[in-house]
Amino acid sequence: MLETLLKRLLQSIVVLWAMSVLTFCAVNLIGDPVHLLVSPTATEQEIAEARHALGLDQPVQQQYLHFVQGAMRGDLGDSFIYNRPAIELIVSRVPATLELAVTALLLSLAIGIPIGIFAGLKPGSRLSRLLMACSLGGVIMPTFWIGMIGILVFSVNLGWLPSGGRGPVSTVLGVPLSVTSWEGIRFLLLPALTLSLFKISLVARLTEAGTREVAGQEYIKFARAKGVGGARLVLRHVVPNVLIPIVTVVGLEFGHLIAFSVVTESVFSWPGMGKLIIDSVLALDRPVVVAYLLVTLVMFVVLNLIVDLLYVVLDPRLRHKAA
Repeated sequence: MLETLLKRLLQSIVVLWAMSVLTFCAVNLIGDPVHLLVSPTATEQEIAEARHALGLDQPVQQQYLHFVQGAMRGDLGDSFIYNRPAIELIVSRVPATLELAVTALLLSLAIGIPIGIFAGLKPGSRLSRLLMACSLGGVIMPTFWIGMIGILVFSVNLGWLPSGGRGPVSTVLGVPLSVTSWEGIRFLLLPALTLSLFKISLVARLTEAGTREVAGQEYIKFARAKGVGGARLVLRHVVPNVLIPIVTVVGLEFGHLIAFSVVTESVFSWPGMGKLIIDSVLALDRPVVVAYLLVTLVMFVVLNLIVDLLYVVLDPRLRHKAA
């Protein structure tokens, strides 16, 4: 177990270094932000002074070296637009994005797993085929279109849910959350459901395939022969074996929810990292873009590590091998 953990940590460090190089180089190919930060009537000398103050007149290698040294101290530079530390801006938006992503993940599990188990246990029923057919809708329909339809139906026509923004927040253990009040949940529900639709389809289809495979195993037939049935059969014998691949996929998909919540946050004006990165890209705010990409990358690496460890814990065969 310890050897597996050390290997994964070493691989994670290599991935972080490689992606930091790629991220920094890619972002430094995006235009020159100096002309957005100085007056249109600025002289060449003033432009040169601004470029020097931002460190943009140095060679790319020197800029990257300063970037790495600062990153190791937790300093990813100051935003060109907000004149605040880039990492501080990102961290201030993390709670809103995580709240949206976690809610979407919980919705996808709460809806997708029961649908998949029912469809897997009743593969020939009309309801099962209907549910699997409907699950394709979450895959083929684009998120921004689903979001706008949701706003039109539930906000404009029915008036049940707000069309955008974040509701009132309360601080819980130093973290601002909106799920602590019903009004905050009303603001959260529509963007979270929009973000979760693709994951609901993914979880449902993955669970359905796993349930059909598990239901044909000998130990399931033996359990039924012993008189085990109904909810006990599903909870004791089917669900634990189906959860192993689901944990792997869902753990990785949670990282995707965080990284690709940009569209949902833009549609619903949700004040998370996604909306911040869109504004920063349009303004060529390089430090914020780099900080966002690296923070997101760290989240991906940590989630992958957690998923690997959970996979070993859930699968006795892997746990025995790791031991």
